[in-house]
Amino acid sequence: MREGLPIGAGWLPVEETAEVVFPYDGSTVGRAPVGTVELAGRALDEALAVAGEMARTPSHARRAALMGAHDALLARREEFERLLVLETGKPLVDCRVEVARTLVTLATAAEEVARLHGETVPLDLLPAGEGLVGFWTRRPIGVVVGITGFNYPLLLAAHKIAPALAAGCPVIVKPAPATPLATLLLVEVLRSVGAVPAAAVQLVTGDVEVGRALVEDRRIGAVSFTGSAAAGHAIARNAAPTKVVLELGSNAALVVAADADLEAAADAVVRGGYYASGQACISVQRVVVEEAVRADFLDLLAARMKDVVVGDPRLPETRVAPLIDERATSRVLGWVESAVSAGARLVTGPAPAGGRVITPTVLADVPDGVEVWDEEIFGPVVCVRAVADLEEAFETVNRSRYGLHVSVFTRSLATAFAAIERLEAGGVVVNEVPGFRADNMPYGGVKDSGIGREGPRFAIEEFTVTRMAIIRP
Repeated sequence: MREGLPIGAGWLPVEETAEVVFPYDGSTVGRAPVGTVELAGRALDEALAVAGEMARTPSHARRAALMGAHDALLARREEFERLLVLETGKPLVDCRVEVARTLVTLATAAEEVARLHGETVPLDLLPAGEGLVGFWTRRPIGVVVGITGFNYPLLLAAHKIAPALAAGCPVIVKPAPATPLATLLLVEVLRSVGAVPAAAVQLVTGDVEVGRALVEDRRIGAVSFTGSAAAGHAIARNAAPTKVVLELGSNAALVVAADADLEAAADAVVRGGYYASGQACISVQRVVVEEAVRADFLDLLAARMKDVVVGDPRLPETRVAPLIDERATSRVLGWVESAVSAGARLVTGPAPAGGRVITPTVLADVPDGVEVWDEEIFGPVVCVRAVADLEEAFETVNRSRYGLHVSVFTRSLATAFAAIERLEAGGVVVNEVPGFRADNMPYGGVKDSGIGREGPRFAIEEFTVTRMAIIRP
């Protein structure tokens, strides 16, 4: 990888680098450049300098940039997969999915360039508008600052960069300090295509102060952030009145109705609760099951736990691997211990698996008021609670301050539509894991799970503003 940071037309040297470690064994993956507030300011100046040129860049060039990046990434997909495993510690199977989804995101954003258009407006609804011609178009909002989390660094960066370029906006991305390498490589690939100005795609690493320098600058057009609710709320306050798109935390629930296919529901909890080692905002955390099938469901779930392979993320069969760092590991274990002290019952786990690896854990009868039920655990822990009926199940799900994705398993079409109508979430998934996300769909939450929507078409709308034209011939 190139040295320095991609700022302006080239790569600027940095005074400091930081070690990036493999979470599984603590070995060194490489050293990443560390940005500063001064470099963030330089990147902003460079982005603003090319904003006009980028806004005028023709559609075919913006599309070519995105498809060129797609093709280059496709040619190097195994390299990206290996790099993601090493810097995130995520299982190889999940890193392969991440690269595949990144390819879809780039291609979909390229397709959306052709759909960026406006409409005519009948201005003569009022007598004063007789004879006037009206139409609106979408114009780039300006410089976009994209800040991403550590868990899916490549994909999250693509969901900031690709829609911004499609909309005609320069973009500055700031990756999480623990996982900057795959994002740096993606930016290098994008800039090498050469279809848009190099300064239209920049990257700055660094601490909270670097992020604050980026989001508080009144010259930018929008901030797109993926991360915790607390950090997102702080960014929204600091960025105001600049537009923000926030994809924040969650506490995803899966409802098991009495008429559900219990085998499929148990499979979904295992598949949806432990992918990416539970470090996903829409992984299954709360399972709300009707009392009539509680015992059978728990038996099926417990029987499946022994088949979840735990260990080295480089192996294709591994499904649960280390968490990102020691702090995350200690927090997850502490939350489980607190829940058990409050009356929760351990069905399986957590057992020592070496280093930062936590074995898949199931807790039953978890009460309100404990963190594993109320907050986002971001680890391989699933909580199960029984309720009397679906009415209580929906009320239980909605009591959370989060609302990103909720899943319902049922054979009843009436129950499915009741869930879609009543559950307070950005997405309601029927008979599939709440972690299902197609990258071309609108994705985002309600309540403390965020504001705005991602998915190239919808993010492009966030990164553009309507401009109304009124003409009297």
